[in-house]
Amino acid sequence: MQLVLKSLKDQNFCHKCIIYLLTPKSSVVFLYNHCTLRQGLEKLRFHIYTAIPVISEDGSYVGTVSEGDFLWHMLDSGMYSIKSQEDYSISDILRIGWIPAVKINATMDELLLRIIDQNFVPVVDDRGKFIGIITRKDIIKCYPNLIEKIKPFTYL
Repeated sequence: MQLVLKSLKDQNFCHKCIIYLLTPKSSVVFLYNHCTLRQGLEKLRFHIYTAIPVISEDGSYVGTVSEGDFLWHMLDSGMYSIKSQEDYSISDILRIGWIPAVKINATMDELLLRIIDQNFVPVVDDRGKFIGIITRKDIIKCYPNLIEKIKPFTYL
């Protein structure tokens, strides 16, 4: 992977900053941590997403919740009806530290290392406020030859 990053640097890959790739908060589907699980499930289903960023009322990034988080909660609690999911909030199922955010001034190296393992990377400002996401798709569209550079380093 270090060879890929070096190769991309040599091709001025890192001259494009994170802000260029950012999908702003106003265009991102997100949940507030006080939303009920029912609301979260409905939003996941409506938008056909598998994971959604979660923010606090003051706009701070709290984490990301996935459909697996909902499923495990339902299995662990034994509450399978949508109505019963109104008794819990997103905060109840949030895994701390899963899908950490990067700061807006993060390096492209840091962004690339994160995007390998996740479909999107949440981005925060210097106060920890959620300002948007960068998706793997955005990076691939912006740098189409990236796939060819990474291919020799991937494992099946």
